[in-house]
Amino acid sequence: MNTERFIIMADATCDLSEELQEKYGIVIVPTHISLPDGRSIPSFLKWEEFNRDEFYANLKNNPTGYTTAPPNVEEFIAAFEPYAASGKDIMVLTISGGMSGTYSFAVQAQQKLAEKYPGVNIRIIDTLRFGPGHGLLAVYASNLRAEGKSFDEVANYIEANRNRFHQAGWLDDLSFVARKGRITHAKAFFGTLAGVKPIGEFDYNGMTTVIGKAKGAKTAFAALIDYMKNTIEDPEDQIIFIAQTCRLPQAEAYKKLIEDTFHPKAVLINDVFPMCGINIGPGLMAAYYFGKPISKDLSEERAILDRFINGGNK
Repeated sequence: MNTERFIIMADATCDLSEELQEKYGIVIVPTHISLPDGRSIPSFLKWEEFNRDEFYANLKNNPTGYTTAPPNVEEFIAAFEPYAASGKDIMVLTISGGMSGTYSFAVQAQQKLAEKYPGVNIRIIDTLRFGPGHGLLAVYASNLRAEGKSFDEVANYIEANRNRFHQAGWLDDLSFVARKGRITHAKAFFGTLAGVKPIGEFDYNGMTTVIGKAKGAKTAFAALIDYMKNTIEDPEDQIIFIAQTCRLPQAEAYKKLIEDTFHPKAVLINDVFPMCGINIGPGLMAAYYFGKPISKDLSEERAILDRFINGGNK
């Protein structure tokens, strides 16, 4: 992937594997994880410090033993400066500012470098997303760059369309993410309800919000496919991500349903690496894709799901 015209960066909450980073020419700014043993380590997007299955098992048993922190201003400066010194413009895509100080720290770093490198454009974009939703925006930016779009054309497109990037999936245990402040409208479905799949979507500010619930995996899968039919646009031209935390068989079943229904360019099952995994926990299975603009109060999205669950599957 040609990155010569300008640099695309994302913080490590984007959950793009090393393979995808290389394929799409995306530079990752590491974040930080504090471990139960007192150590603090940089969070890269690979399973090096942890075995994936052991990590999620330990996290489930000790959810408060792991914490996360964004890159600080000085770390962003260190990430930007080698490219700025060589005259490269830099586009930085961050996790939603409603969840983290990452966007604010990146902006402060940009401001500190503006006088030193007046000819370099460093543009910070709040994706209003996290995890694979954040990563999918970075992939779209990379593809637009590869098509020859200018720096401003790519940045303007991402800012104008970030609320068209959807999440359609479930999370088995809402109590975990509720404690971590990563979900809204969870009170009615709090905890783990046997057989019930709380279905979540990004809200207008990038928080995952419960928009309904389905009884059993079979009904939930059918509801998700119907929901995607009503919200996706031009699926045959898309790369769709599926994220999973200890739900690989369900993710593989979802992938086949999506491929058979929508025939996209590709459906990629993504790991959720420790930085996001600490705040999500085990039990996530969700697709991420481009579609219709998400309504500000999610009323349209709730209505789509409600029509199917309370009418379409009778």
